[in-house]
Amino acid sequence: MNFILSPSILAADCAKLGEQIHAADVAGAEYIHIDVMDGTFVPSISYGMNVVSSLRKTTDKVFDVHLMITEPIRYIEEFAKAGSDIITFHLEAASDVNAVIDKIHSLGKKAGISIKPATPVSELLPYLDKVEMILVMTVEPGFGGQAFLPHCGEKVKELRGILNERGLSTDIEVDGGIYLSNLQEVLDYGANVIVSGSGIFKGDIEKNVTDYLKIMKK
Repeated sequence: MNFILSPSILAADCAKLGEQIHAADVAGAEYIHIDVMDGTFVPSISYGMNVVSSLRKTTDKVFDVHLMITEPIRYIEEFAKAGSDIITFHLEAASDVNAVIDKIHSLGKKAGISIKPATPVSELLPYLDKVEMILVMTVEPGFGGQAFLPHCGEKVKELRGILNERGLSTDIEVDGGIYLSNLQEVLDYGANVIVSGSGIFKGDIEKNVTDYLKIMKK
């Protein structure tokens, strides 16, 4: 299993996005996590496809784009063209989940599916063999800086067990409240793609990335 760090630019300084992404890049972060919020599915509004397109010019790292938008199928093609590599959408936000997955794949991109803290793992079961990544939100989506919700770790453990039983090596990504202090615990639950915003972009970015990777790669 590959352990991958995906720094979330939601916690970065917008005036220095290119510079700060470069710092995370050179320190060894494999992915860049880009949260897209529409103000409807979640209360906040964040980046759109223009930001993805602009940032694409600054790095060749994998763009891990997390769509927190209602009926995401409307914008899959635009985000694919903008330079997304993995497009993750919320199960709760799509009226036809299979259609969204098929659309992402038809554009040559990897598909991810995400669930909120209150959504049971059982709702993912029909889609486990259809996506490359599953994102388990460990905070309520829409705001950075929240505390990790312990019951979500148990959901990750449950999900990893089901994937193992089915012989699937699907990536499990976790997003929300993950810092050096609880990183090992999160890994032990079975996650292998770690999103962190404040833990990476607050303070010395290169040192933060290095410290995370030391734990993840040992």
